Amino acid sequence: MRTNSIRLIGALALLLVAGAVPANEGGHAGWERKAGNEIANLPSLQRGARNFMAYCSGCHSLKFMRYSRMAADLKISDEQRDKYLVRPGDKFSDYIKASMPAADAQEWFGRAPPDLSLVARSRSSDWIFNFLTTFYADPASRQTGVNNLQLPGTAMPHVLASVQGVQNPVWRNVEHKGEDGKAALLREFEKFEAGVPGSMSAEQFDEFARDTVNFLQYVGDPTQVERQGLGIWVVLFLLAFTAIAWMLKTEYWKDVR
Repeated sequence: MRTNSIRLIGALALLLVAGAVPANEGGHAGWERKAGNEIANLPSLQRGARNFMAYCSGCHSLKFMRYSRMAADLKISDEQRDKYLVRPGDKFSDYIKASMPAADAQEWFGRAPPDLSLVARSRSSDWIFNFLTTFYADPASRQTGVNNLQLPGTAMPHVLASVQGVQNPVWRNVEHKGEDGKAALLREFEKFEAGVPGSMSAEQFDEFARDTVNFLQYVGDPTQVERQGLGIWVVLFLLAFTAIAWMLKTEYWKDVR
């Protein structure tokens, strides 16, 4: 009886530990894909911080994140932090603010770019990944010349065009019956074709976007890796304590039975 209980508790512990490891899932049908980022991947987080500061911080802020906290968490030295991350005029203890004044952004883009501190929590990592990777050339968009499958009509220009390039969409007409039974032709996305090339291949850009997503997920909850690691040990402690309590109960009650 006691041996079976210990085996059961051990099996539960293995299942819990295995469940704590994120699965690398494949993409959905069509253009939607899983980000597949790994929040515990420190080099990826460091590259993501570099990507954000180089391409995103001009318009977007991280109002809940300080340079100092980011550098400490991501194991970035003080010298590298001050040289590559902290903008001129800022202090390492400052929150990360956008370079562009909100009033100018409102005038140029029709609205001020949002703060991205919590975007991974409000939108999800997959949403951000698909947004970054599905910009396409759209002559009908007179303001930016591009559009986006994840967020149609976005006012954001394709700031990553230099590395991804500008891809062209291929559409197909699909017959769709409405509630009234009448058929209508709807335009449906089929695939992307190469357009203006960028400095990266498609695989390299996916990795670039994945690193950026990883960093934004970290910013939304900087303690998640530490918390998840601690949670495993807490569960294992509770399981071990349960095993000891069960054995004590069995020992105390055997004479009564």
